[in-house]
Formats: sequence, structure tokens, C-alpha cells
Amino acid sequence: MPATSASPASSVQRRRRRTHRLLATAAGVLTVGALTAAALPAGAASAGEGRAGTSPGHHEGHGGGKGDKGRYQDVQLLSFNDLHGNLEPPSGSSGRVTRLHEDGTTENIDAGGAEYLATHLREARKGNRYSVTAAGGDMVGASPLISGLFHDEPTIEALNKLDLDVTSVGNHEFDEGAKELARLQNGGCHPVDGCYTDKGFKGADFPYLAANVLDEKTGKPLLDPYWVWRKNGVKVGFIGVTLEATPDIVSAEGVRGLSFEDEVDTINKYAEELRRQGVKSIVALVHEGGFPASSAYNYDCDSPGAGDGVSGPIADIAGKVSPQVDALVTGHTHAAYVCTIPDPAGNPRMVTSAASFGRLYTDTTLTYDRRTGDIARTAVKSANHVVTRDVPKAPDMSRLIDKWNALAAPIGNRAIGHISGDIVKDGTESPLGDLIADAQLEYGRTLDPETDLALMNPGGIRASLTYAASGGEGDGVVTFAEGFTVQPFANTVNLQDFTGAQLIQALKEQVSGPNEAAPKILQVSSGLTYTLDLTKTGADRVVTDSIRLNGEPIDDAATYRVATNSFLAGGGDGFTTLGEGTGDLVGEDDLTALERYLTANSSAADPLAPPAADRITIVR
Repeated sequence: MPATSASPASSVQRRRRRTHRLLATAAGVLTVGALTAAALPAGAASAGEGRAGTSPGHHEGHGGGKGDKGRYQDVQLLSFNDLHGNLEPPSGSSGRVTRLHEDGTTENIDAGGAEYLATHLREARKGNRYSVTAAGGDMVGASPLISGLFHDEPTIEALNKLDLDVTSVGNHEFDEGAKELARLQNGGCHPVDGCYTDKGFKGADFPYLAANVLDEKTGKPLLDPYWVWRKNGVKVGFIGVTLEATPDIVSAEGVRGLSFEDEVDTINKYAEELRRQGVKSIVALVHEGGFPASSAYNYDCDSPGAGDGVSGPIADIAGKVSPQVDALVTGHTHAAYVCTIPDPAGNPRMVTSAASFGRLYTDTTLTYDRRTGDIARTAVKSANHVVTRDVPKAPDMSRLIDKWNALAAPIGNRAIGHISGDIVKDGTESPLGDLIADAQLEYGRTLDPETDLALMNPGGIRASLTYAASGGEGDGVVTFAEGFTVQPFANTVNLQDFTGAQLIQALKEQVSGPNEAAPKILQVSSGLTYTLDLTKTGADRVVTDSIRLNGEPIDDAATYRVATNSFLAGGGDGFTTLGEGTGDLVGEDDLTALERYLTANSSAADPLAPPAADRITIVR
């Protein structure tokens, strides 16, 4: 399911100012100054006629020495996407990948963690003097506490150490707005929270590319649209775009003053511009993705009988992007695939995605023809590789993580609740979704006792609560850091009035309009029940006659007081009706609601059990 974001910048700052004050009190100091394995079929044709490019902000690729004098030169392209600030190994299902064996069986493998990712990438580069590392967006945003508490400066520092050469922006790069994205690129202390260390923040060593993100006043790209990697006469251009629908899944504050253009039109425009400049080898970094037929990272989606291999938005984009582009590195859907999709000329072209959270990286070999300056697509090879945890940790990355953990520890290690088992976020209706909705309902009633129900968007739930936590604080203990990882957006809890008819319409919007192809099922608080009939289509999948609140049918003409987060209250995720409420009352952030609920309803002697997730009846 696509990641759903964000909250108004003021809410983010409000949460961080609160935690910073606590951190400063506990630690005595806070700030300085202000404190898939698949090869291209043998019949694939060469790329289209040319591309081009001088690069804004050029720097050389990894490795040294002179290049080969022969006609063909292999260029190693290492790529990953959707890191989301996961510097430490992600826990639970978020920290595993599925491997498919030849006999059809599967196994789950623990994966991820920046200390291990660094080791794997450095090992992969050995013997490859022509190696470039690129990413497909969402490097930051919706991050765990170690990064999110510090406006993702730790992740930018980690990416610098990973020798990332270039990345596209993703939708989450706009969670705190364009000015904050510019600061991550260029450096400088945070305008509100100041500097966290005496060395200050120098920003990214790599360029963020935002070809289809325009400043509405100037009509020009917010950041560089492309960048060219050069080494010993070899030139590879990179064009970076994010999904056109970014304004639909990011708070209005985060994208104020920006317009997001069509991905295909933008890539084709700059591919032609690069061609005119003499760059004929091009990779598109596209923060939009697809859905493979298998969840296994090594599923061969080009094998006979695999059907379309990968479906979803990227399949349409890849089929329309100019043949001048030789490969697409994608993201956003957190899926893993290495597939070929025919370009408009009918020639196969590699399209890859490395899941999310640093669990995988993709190793692609692009064979560069020095005579033509183009990629010989018949020789392109690519595969996803697991970032296993059975390799030595990179010492420099361990030191970075230790540094930031020391700053975050006074806040992050604080216990906020106890659970008797894993409370997962997976499923149409999830136990964790029910828990969060119940927490917001209970909090809403402290603001207004007449609050009737709460609705929570599934994309705002970023991780499960695991019983055996990795932080060493003891089984079943929920820490503030874990809560922050679950709900990192600092959305406020908002109360609004809706008619019964509006409430029913909002439920139908889960499976209709922009959400018809990829439903976004709201998590509902205790007392609200209904049937979702997946054998039907569109809005009819919500069985209207089945909707009950505390056992009573919804009255179209009655008024209901509903708690949602500020993202939904602004009509986010295609829920336009939820943006039409009246009688607005804005409370504290959603993590405060979760913390208060866990503290009030659990203890070491009486931990909270996972909810049954039985409020929505599914008919398949």
C-alpha cells in the first residue's frame, strides 16, 4: 500500500519542541548554538537515439584508475528506495524479506539496518571501478525516533557515509515543506531547533532531483531536474521525479506553492534535453511503483507464465517513457521487483525496486558502448540482494547511530505502555489500526464527551508494535521510540461534525473514486461495524445497510462527532468528504493520544492484549 503522509509543519514542530524540552531537561543539553534476480532477454534491443547532459553539481563516481580501452564498459548501478530514516534494523515484519526457493517454498529473512547496508554496498563495489549509487526517493520522512526527532539530519549523514551519488525526491521529502527539503540539501541549522551538535549540519553530499516539482511562482523545477555521472569518458544521466499525486498524500502545508507535473511528460522532456547535450545513457529515478505478482524479492517476473510481472502505476509509466531512457529505478509501493517492461518502441527495459527500509539493494550492470555513448540493453543484468545481518557492522555507521541514540535516549527509552503480544498493522482491518482508533476516540472524549467514533487512515500507521522489542527494554514494554515509529507524522487529533449521510459517503470513498483501484480501508474505533463485500465493485463494496454504531443503524440526518487526524480532516488520501466537517476542534498530536491510551489501559501486571480486529466483516 502506498505510504501516506504527513502533517502540517506546525504540528511537527510542536511535537519536536515538546520532546526537545523534555530531552533538554533529561540530558542537560540538546542543541549547540540554539539549542529480484532477472536478466534482460537476449532479444532486447539497444536504447533509442541519444540523450545528453551537463550536470548541475557534478562529482565523479566511486573507484579510481583509468577505464578500459575497449568498446564496452560495464557500469555498476547500485540502488535502493524508501529508506524512511530506518538507520537501525527495522523490527517485526518491517524487518524481513521473503525468499522464494526453487521448490516453491519460501523463507523469511531478517534484513535491514544502515550498519549492514553500508557493509553490503561497500562489498558490492569491490572490483567495480565504474560504480554509481542511486536512490528512488523517500529517504527521509515517516522516520523512527533516532532520525525523525532531529528532522532527519542523522539519515542525511548516514546517506553521505553510504556514498549515495544521487536520489529523486519522494512524497515524504515534502512532509516538512520545501524550505526544510532545501535545508537537507544545502545544510544549516534548523530554523526553530537550531544545531544538534557543535559541528552543525552540512547537508547532503548528493543531489536531490525534482524534475517534475515546480515552483508555482517561477514555473521552474524546485531542485535540479537531472544530474550526470561521469568517469573516464563514460556519461550516464539521471532524471529524478516523484509521483504526480504527491499533493493528495502529503499535507497541504507541505506542498504549498508547488505544482507536481506528469511523470512521463517530464522524463521525456529532460531525456531530450540530455540528448541535445550529448548524454545518450539515461536512468530515470521515479518515486512511483508497482505491485509484483509475488511478494518474494527474487521472484522472476519475466519467467514464462508470470503474466504481466508487475502491475500498477509504474507499468503504465514505463510503457510510455521515451526509449531514450535505458532503465527505471522506482519506489513508493515498498515492493520488490526486477522486471522488464517494453518501452514505446517495443524493446524490453529494466524496471527495479528494492522494497523499503534498507532491507534490499539492487545491483544492475549497465553495459556502456563507448562508440555510441549509449547502453547496450542486450547486456543489461539486474538482481535484488538481501541486506542480511550476518555480516560485520560498518564501524563508522555504528558510531553515527550511537551518537544520535545518545541524544534521543532520554526520550526514546521512556516506557509508555505494556502489551501481551505483537500488535500488527497488517491486514484490511488491523489490530494496531483498531488500537489507534480507540486511542483517538478516548482522547477525543476528553475534549468533547459527545465524540461518537474515530477513523484512522492505514497509511499513517508506519510499523507494528512488537512484543519482543529490539531495544533491550524488556519483552512487552512499549517505549516512546516505538510509539514514535508507529505514528511519526505529528498529526493532530481533530474533532468534526458530520451528518450520517456524510459518514456513509466517507466509508464509500475507501473503495471508490481515487481509491477504487487501490482501496484505503479506514481503521475504525470500537462500536462502529459494517460489512465490506469484495465480490462487488466500487462504492457498492461498502454494504450500506450493514453500517452500525453501537448496534444502531446510521441515521442520514443525524449529526455525529468524529475524531480523525489532521491529515484526514484535510481531505487527504482521497477522503474529500472528511474535509467537509464542521465544528472543528483541534487537539494535541496523535502520538500523545496513543501514549495516554497505553498508559491508562496497560501495566506490567496487566498488559494490553491485541484487539481482535473484528469490526469490519469481509466478504471475499
